[in-house]
Amino acid sequence: MNPANPQRLIDLIDDLIRKGEVSWVEFKLNNADPEMIGPRIAAISNAARLAGQQTGFMLWGISDAPAKVVGTTFNPESDCVGNQVLSFWLARQLVPSIAFQFHRVRHPDGEVVVLEIPAATSAPVAFKNVAYLRIGSATPKLTDYPERYQSLLSALRPYAWEHGIALQYVTSDDVFNLLDYAQYFRLTKQPLPDNRMGILDRLKADQLIAEDVGGRWNITNLGAILFAVDLTQFSQSLARKGVRFIGYGGTNKATPVSHRQDGKRGYAAGFEGLISYINGLLPRNEHIGQALRVEHPLFPELAIRELVANALIHQDLTITGAGPQIEMFSDRIEITNPGAPLVMPERMIDLPPRSRNEAMASLMRRMGLCEEQGSGLDKVIAEAEIFQLPAPLFRASDDSLQVVLYGPRTFAQMTPDERVRACYQHAVLKFISGERMKNASLCDRFGIAKQNAAQASQVINLAIQQGLIKPADLEHPRSGYVPYWA
Repeated sequence: MNPANPQRLIDLIDDLIRKGEVSWVEFKLNNADPEMIGPRIAAISNAARLAGQQTGFMLWGISDAPAKVVGTTFNPESDCVGNQVLSFWLARQLVPSIAFQFHRVRHPDGEVVVLEIPAATSAPVAFKNVAYLRIGSATPKLTDYPERYQSLLSALRPYAWEHGIALQYVTSDDVFNLLDYAQYFRLTKQPLPDNRMGILDRLKADQLIAEDVGGRWNITNLGAILFAVDLTQFSQSLARKGVRFIGYGGTNKATPVSHRQDGKRGYAAGFEGLISYINGLLPRNEHIGQALRVEHPLFPELAIRELVANALIHQDLTITGAGPQIEMFSDRIEITNPGAPLVMPERMIDLPPRSRNEAMASLMRRMGLCEEQGSGLDKVIAEAEIFQLPAPLFRASDDSLQVVLYGPRTFAQMTPDERVRACYQHAVLKFISGERMKNASLCDRFGIAKQNAAQASQVINLAIQQGLIKPADLEHPRSGYVPYWA
């Protein structure tokens, strides 16, 4: 049992009594039949998701007509089924497993037992392999109502981590202290309201906070991850999603760490500061122009900005104990985010991105922290071409995506794989611009002199052999080349 926030539980009971029984709330007096409770848990969990609620409830100790607290003799701590504690027995019968929780509450009018039931997330919840639903006071099988079953499946699909609760039952003062609301209004280009309720209403409209009971508020995962003043003020799992930066003194991790920063601010609240911090550490090359010496960063700043934003937006936030990581070496930057990509690495340039975190992506685009959908990585590749850098590497695994941005190297210093990768990416950029890659354009991309054009031809032939590009028109060899999927 979890006795935390007893006042919130009292406020919750009073609020639910005022609402009355609905599909996701049920009142009982003393009925503790496990074979009744199990199907009700499944039914209320499914009904809560259909109703757009994060949690459903069963309350014992509530009388009917009118509903009021009268107390109960039900004690879930001592009730058993056979030799198993009730909660353990129920948990074993429910699929998927959900983290329901009993609370015994000393309400001023009598003892109440509150059962909190999380809404279904990944699939309809079943008890003893049968999914149920609440319709009025009835608890029928979900399969008996195919239209509602389809509606539930549709409601499950958009469920996102962003809508979960990071911190529950906090005061408005807590909201103002924990979230950088001033930064929210600055980034969204909205005037700061002149009253507290106006600020709270705007934060609520963007799903950064949600109303709780007793005049208090819940801070959502979206609100915390984007605008936390200090992520360590939330759960450890949220705190570990802060962006970690490590700078090394050489080309590998065995070299001394020169800089390290574990980000504590929310992604939006701290984004500009993070980018400025990285840019301030970038090694710089000196270029001599016609009259002046000009310093340029080793890595394009625009490319770094887009790759960091991409890592934040497209990570799998449901993975615990992991967050985005940026590692800077003397010759490259590696940016890693948790979660396997939803798009094949070689198609990330041309296909629209698929994000697990649509609410976060939408808000970050609105705030100008990343490019419009589908254009960010195009700019990264274009920057690499402008600065004639090796092609960025997109490296996917089962649980992460890593992007490597390399510092300057001449064509002669690039490996054959790097040359072929650059050729493919160049062909993609040309194709999505309505053009075709040709030998001359690839020479420009690599900085190859015209008299050495045969070097570009060799790269093109390798890319064709590896199945990455193909002639645009077999009957007209000079028509250029396109990606293999075109």
